[in-house]
Amino acid sequence: MAESQLRKGAIELVVLGLLQERASYGGEVLERLRVEAGLEVSSGTVYPLLARLRKTGMVGTSWEESPIGPPRKIYELTTSGRTRLAQLAEEWEQLAAAVAATTRKA
Repeated sequence: MAESQLRKGAIELVVLGLLQERASYGGEVLERLRVEAGLEVSSGTVYPLLARLRKTGMVGTSWEESPIGPPRKIYELTTSGRTRLAQLAEEWEQLAAAVAATTRKA
């Protein structure tokens, strides 16, 4: 089943939030989504998102040697990414308040 636009936006918000805490490589982002956020997200969702965030300047990348295997591409939030995170978090709070206000009767 295809992900909804709301879920995709939420995943972007969560990924930006995780990268604000610390830079991570792609596989680590997947693991942090699962462990820290309780979200099961496929690599087919995360890697294109990271590529888009890089292309739009929200994250920067660098290479780090891996203790096992090839070097890892590390993703780190940029100043633009921090600004985008703050905007998305504010929009999310407004949306969550609207949903809560209108669904309490359900």
